[in-house]
Amino acid sequence: LTHLDRPPSPVNVTVTQLKANSATVSWDVPEGDVVIGYAILQQRQDGQMQRFIREVNTTNRACVLWDLAEDADYIIQVQSIGLYGESQASKRVHFRTLKETDRLPSNSSNQGDITMEGLDKDRQLQTGEIIIIVAVLLMWAAVIALFCRQYDIIKDNDSNNNKEKTKPSSEHSTPERPTGGLLRSK
Repeated sequence: LTHLDRPPSPVNVTVTQLKANSATVSWDVPEGDVVIGYAILQQRQDGQMQRFIREVNTTNRACVLWDLAEDADYIIQVQSIGLYGESQASKRVHFRTLKETDRLPSNSSNQGDITMEGLDKDRQLQTGEIIIIVAVLLMWAAVIALFCRQYDIIKDNDSNNNKEKTKPSSEHSTPERPTGGLLRSK
């Protein structure tokens, strides 16, 4: 009876997003059985390290394996967890992590988050955003420079106008005196 209650083994177990220190395992669950979680057995082929990851109350069909050794061979097997027990382990899947030099260097190689995959995308976004911000700032600087230039020209015009306004009155007043004087002397 217990054997019948156990869910079938996961199928199509694949390893994607391989990096030097992480990889993502995904799998499918055959239809018709209630699966409430998964268990992953991960071990290095040289037998140095073994890890057991178990998650319940999840419908996830993928898991990020983190903190892996670079350029190392690993074997993983996935089990489905049902209401009454665990399935047989899936077929063994073998994969090899990349060398550190095979990927873009980053300070976050040891972060065991599902966000790891998103980090590279975010970095690209950030550089894009920085370019946009710089472009906008340059545009503003140009606009401000132009405005100041225009403003200076306007200011110069105003002061010239003022000078011109004051000049004629003084010009008119100064020649009047000698003419007046000349008139008087006549």
